Amino acid sequence: MDTGLLILRLLAGLLIAGHGVQKVSFRLGGSGLAGGIEEFRHDGFRGGALTALAAGAGQIGSGLLLAAGALTPLAAAGAIGVMTVALTVKWPNGLWVQKDGYEYPLVLITLAAALALTGPGRFSADRALGLLPWPAWSAVAAVAAGSAAALATRALLHRPAAESPTGGIRPR
Repeated sequence: MDTGLLILRLLAGLLIAGHGVQKVSFRLGGSGLAGGIEEFRHDGFRGGALTALAAGAGQIGSGLLLAAGALTPLAAAGAIGVMTVALTVKWPNGLWVQKDGYEYPLVLITLAAALALTGPGRFSADRALGLLPWPAWSAVAAVAAGSAAALATRALLHRPAAESPTGGIRPR
């Protein structure tokens, strides 16, 4: 079981961190900070560089913490938060990733929640630091806090679509 948790942590954590690196740099196929800013602007978010940096830092930090099995409830809350925002952006496209749907964020959210519920396992920083076992309420708090932070971010930073003079939808 511990080896399985290690593999899940490494896969989910490094993918989330890599996604964040792409938001703020040219590494891993990213478009630099300007590309991250444009992505958020295109998706209807305000905040410019601050929004892109916060999202990128949140993904990098939570992903690396998850991969290491360090502060697992906090790492899971961060990962759930940033990926729930991504899910809300992709929601109108449906489930499947082929149509730019929310399948990928949903998988990462579920993996982070599962790691919060199971704990990081024996091969983790949490174990090495003597932090295990985390109290059962911490998993529930991680899922709730991550989801609530994502929905608050969406409510505060997303601009509702408005009808354009030509009849199409445009961001305000």
